[in-house]
Amino acid sequence: MWRWKTNAKYPTPEKVKDEIIMMLKGMVTATLCPALALQLAQRGMSKAYCGVGELGWGYLALSFLGVWIASDFFEFFYHRMGHTTDFFWKIHKPHHTFYNPSPFAVIADEYLDQLVRSAPLLIFPMIVPINMDMMFAQFAIFFYGYGSYLHWGYEFNYPDAHHPIVNTSFQHYLHHAISIKNQPYHTGFFFKVWDQIFGSTYKGDCFCAKCEQKKGERTKEKWDKVAKPNYSVLLKPSFWLKGNNKA
Repeated sequence: MWRWKTNAKYPTPEKVKDEIIMMLKGMVTATLCPALALQLAQRGMSKAYCGVGELGWGYLALSFLGVWIASDFFEFFYHRMGHTTDFFWKIHKPHHTFYNPSPFAVIADEYLDQLVRSAPLLIFPMIVPINMDMMFAQFAIFFYGYGSYLHWGYEFNYPDAHHPIVNTSFQHYLHHAISIKNQPYHTGFFFKVWDQIFGSTYKGDCFCAKCEQKKGERTKEKWDKVAKPNYSVLLKPSFWLKGNNKA
């Protein structure tokens, strides 16, 4: 597995602990919009519906694509503002303390970040008829599930970093590692096209896991030299009660 890790080093247990704490903070506001969306749907105060309904399978398929594309662009553009404006950079900056992230970083954001990112779950059903089961499943799979993959620090043989359409974990690691204020790289989530349109793709030498393997940087000898943190301390209450000495 290490051969496919983008960053050859592992984050410290203290850093993973920080991710988990911020993730729990993000969950506080990430659940507000979907909870309110369900309440409005239950009271008939939105255009949300369940089942196939009178609109049929064709509309369900069309709305699936519409929600996917619109949500992906929304995530891209809001994320981009987090790197191009003073106000949103102050909010988004804490997420970039995790330059070598783990899956816990997927919603390791400040309160406002997660509130805004979950807003489509509330806004879309207010505008057009949306099947709530479909939309919630989409977000669970394409944003939170795929988001965990983007943050886990490992790459697949396919789709790899050179895929022309989708962002992979390499693009998101690259974003964490080099994207700063006024220098956005790969702020898109699923589709690469948004960054390609806005000119925010990385054009330097590739250092993805597959390219590093070709350069001879993923050998058994190099693996033996890598520090292997003991993450079992995350299961000990005493570890959570003490302050971080190293991150």
